Amino acid sequence: MTGTESLKTQSLSLPEELILMLLNEENGYFHQVPGWDLNCAVVGAVLAELSLLSRIDTDRESLFLVDQTKTGNPVLDPILQEIASEPVQRNTQYWIERLAPRAESVIDLTLDRLVRLKILDHHDGDFYTLAPTFLHRGLYDDSEEGTVGPFINRSISFIKTRISNVIFTDEIPDPRDIIVICLVNTCDVFRFMFQLDEEAEGRIKSICQMDLIGRSIAEAVEQNIASPLLQRSHLTKQIPRVSLRQLLFNSHVRNGNVPALFAELTQQHGPVFEIRPPFAKPMIFIAGPQVNHWVHRHGRMYLRARDYFANFEKVYGASGVLPSLDGADHFRLRKAMGPAYSRGRLVGQLDQLYQHARNYMANWKVGDSYSAARLCRRMINAQISPLSVSVDSQDLIDDLIKYKERALTTHIMKALPKFMLNTPGMKRRAKAVDTLLERIQSVHTPAQRAGCPRNLADDWLSLHASDPQFVPESNLRFALSAALIASVYLGDALSFAVYAMASQPALYEQIRREADALFENGNPDGEAFTPAAIDVTHRFLMECMRMYPIVPMSMRDVMNLCVVEGYEIPVGSRVYIAQTAPHYMDDVFPDPFTFDIDRYLPPRNEHRSPGYAPYGLGTHTCLGSRWMEMQLAVNVLMIAHYFTLEVSPANYKLRFSPLPSMKPSKKLKFHIAEQKRELPV
Repeated sequence: MTGTESLKTQSLSLPEELILMLLNEENGYFHQVPGWDLNCAVVGAVLAELSLLSRIDTDRESLFLVDQTKTGNPVLDPILQEIASEPVQRNTQYWIERLAPRAESVIDLTLDRLVRLKILDHHDGDFYTLAPTFLHRGLYDDSEEGTVGPFINRSISFIKTRISNVIFTDEIPDPRDIIVICLVNTCDVFRFMFQLDEEAEGRIKSICQMDLIGRSIAEAVEQNIASPLLQRSHLTKQIPRVSLRQLLFNSHVRNGNVPALFAELTQQHGPVFEIRPPFAKPMIFIAGPQVNHWVHRHGRMYLRARDYFANFEKVYGASGVLPSLDGADHFRLRKAMGPAYSRGRLVGQLDQLYQHARNYMANWKVGDSYSAARLCRRMINAQISPLSVSVDSQDLIDDLIKYKERALTTHIMKALPKFMLNTPGMKRRAKAVDTLLERIQSVHTPAQRAGCPRNLADDWLSLHASDPQFVPESNLRFALSAALIASVYLGDALSFAVYAMASQPALYEQIRREADALFENGNPDGEAFTPAAIDVTHRFLMECMRMYPIVPMSMRDVMNLCVVEGYEIPVGSRVYIAQTAPHYMDDVFPDPFTFDIDRYLPPRNEHRSPGYAPYGLGTHTCLGSRWMEMQLAVNVLMIAHYFTLEVSPANYKLRFSPLPSMKPSKKLKFHIAEQKRELPV
């Protein structure tokens, strides 16, 4: 059954209608409903649905089982089974309190179903919006009679419109609408959805008294929401401290493996711990798969990015750029710029990508050795620069990278004093940013861009032109140079991938076979990169991103008091989220120091865990991750198709340079051992 077909034959459940009602499309998530309040309301919706299906009955005093026959709904049946297994009759408040911890799985299943039904679109970062196909489907089905189907009559007439009509007219609500209004009212978010006057507020109150089921469940929800001890742990634990001696003598510190270091510290001290450097504020670290899950789903309620990033963006004369935004503005900018960073945009330029990659490899000479990091960064920049901003920047990229890394080390890592960014050398390198901007603007005039495929610079410049307050000219200096700084992250990821391939000849040969099959008849188009065609390459790159994540950690400031795994973290604290620490935890990835691409095959599927987080977590998940995966795959395949590279020196043991991001140490070089075939002119 397709999504459209199922829409014509099924009604939405109360949990689904509640989720749609609470969805705030401005920020891509729910209206400002605290976690416990939302959990109580969602469980209330499940109980109300079971009551309407005659499985349970409720009143203001008790809740009792009527029929334990399964409904066939994976959201409802586990809760029905739990109620049926309870030997003692309990009241509704008891069940809402007991079942509230289940609400997260209810929400996950509900959102998944709404996506399958093509009512919602899911975006990276765990954002949701109404799907365009849903918005344009109309209120009527496509039957010959033009009748309104049962699903469409209740659900595609847009729940918010339906509820609005009930509140602002004398329309008689049906029991389901009354329950939705009761539950939303307990969350106190109607004032964010509609402009309410005294008459509308009075109407909401009277509606909430119309139905016994809705009233009893809403009252039970309100009683649980009002109970402060249940909203967060009142038995918070003392945050353990890691001694500097233990840190400094850790073997992973010596080889620079940040994820492995924090995996070991987490296993020893738990998911929350602190390090107290001399003459500095304590540093609170959080790590582990459950922490990753909490940050991904709930971090937006408690953590923000703008504070730690403010001084860094000021270096570029900017304020409110994508990495520093939170909430609705962040989501709006992600939506606007999403196409520019998408896999589809890159697929549309594959022929140019192949050409730029071959032009760069044409300078490789058999017998020569090259610095791994510089070789791969410049190879990626040779592609990203013309594809993203339509200029050649190879003469500027080294200065751009050094200036950016010094700014990060000074203002984000705080490992250097501020004056180190104002040395004569850094002032000279800062001019490269202005030179780049001048080049981009000179070729991005209507006449110059006529007939050219749209690129990232076009999107930034047009967004600035259409809304100069949202994207001011002062932010373009950062936004357009940051496009090329991606060469650092993607280039370093490529250097790790080439190292992994060159140090494992058997894998190199498997990747080469996939490359030869793809390129044997010329340039493959985007459709050729099927999961089957690049199966080994794809799993190989996933394992590279696990073992060698480029950004192993992120920083946030606590804006609302939060409890993480039983540890209370106060407002104003800066937390360091070691999201890639689980990459080296045995219980998430068995034998984590072994390079094993079969981890990603069923039934193992080890990546399907919150412990796999190479692209970050939550609202700031890397916007260009799909582009990055595609470009990495193309580069690895082309290198394997045309060349045999070897690790140099031959006995090199991988060490990391972890600041300001993970990259191989400067000692790693790649030796061009063999050219397998001629590069086409």
